[in-house]
Amino acid sequence: MTIDSRQIAAGMLDAVPFVRTLGFEFVEIAPDGAEGVRVGVRLPDTPATHNHVGGPHAGALFTLGETASGAVVLAAFGAMLDRVVPLAVTANIAYRKLALGPVRATARLGRPVAEVTAEFDAGTRPEFPVLVEIGTEDGELTAEMTVVWTLRRR
Repeated sequence: MTIDSRQIAAGMLDAVPFVRTLGFEFVEIAPDGAEGVRVGVRLPDTPATHNHVGGPHAGALFTLGETASGAVVLAAFGAMLDRVVPLAVTANIAYRKLALGPVRATARLGRPVAEVTAEFDAGTRPEFPVLVEIGTEDGELTAEMTVVWTLRRR
């Protein structure tokens, strides 16, 4: 799988204006294993995104994780966008610890691209998880998230 990380980042910033509003930075978009994709998105530490205890607001963290998951979907299935519309189905997040400072969400596809594509090509509407870890820049885990996506036919 060939991934154009600049195109994925630019596509997300163009398609989702809220990503620009929160100041997200795409810091990693790379292959992950045989058929996976890994995306890292960073939320800078700014007062505008803080909550009442000085860390990133829960909504900003949720949006960070969902954005990273969407970038994984775009990187994995971007070549199919003429035939599919990716849609988030469900999302669950567990906030584990207060994050202080900049945070990073790292997302990984939970199923092989070929498996999901084969289901779609067989006429079904596949669902697949994207697993997201959110943590501080020094690697401390502060939240975990799973976003289940589907590919709907155009």
